[in-house]
Amino acid sequence: MRDEPKKPRKTNKGRFTPKNPKKYKGDPTNIVYRSSWEHKVMRWLDSNSAILQWASEEIIVPYYDPTEGRNRRYFPDFVVVAKGANGKNRILMLEVKPEAQTIEPKIQKRKTERYLTEVKTWGTNQAKWSAAREYCEMRGWEFHLVTEKSIFGVKKR
Repeated sequence: MRDEPKKPRKTNKGRFTPKNPKKYKGDPTNIVYRSSWEHKVMRWLDSNSAILQWASEEIIVPYYDPTEGRNRRYFPDFVVVAKGANGKNRILMLEVKPEAQTIEPKIQKRKTERYLTEVKTWGTNQAKWSAAREYCEMRGWEFHLVTEKSIFGVKKR
């Protein structure tokens, strides 16, 4: 019996065309989303009147990746300028991730390939987010993780 070829997985990647291109800092003809969640956040940023300006993967945050033992570059998903409740503008750096990747993997007796991948992803993400928090603190910005559970509200971690 022949093996059936695997069907390609549907990807949720694409290009975003803003309705308010003047709000976008960068090239508004070259905005790429890598997940349906990022796409939802882009639509929200573009249409929300409290958002004055936003950018996607336009900033580089250097960090040390302990899982690979070398310096790397991190491109946070979004940097946003928003009207604050007190009238002052707030600058937020947002990272969109599945909730599962924001929780440390539980130690397992069997070191399966899946478990090892989860541990590596956790280590890399922690290094990225630590560097992002430091980057933001130095500038008076805020760093937030956005998950499927907080897609339209910003959940601080």
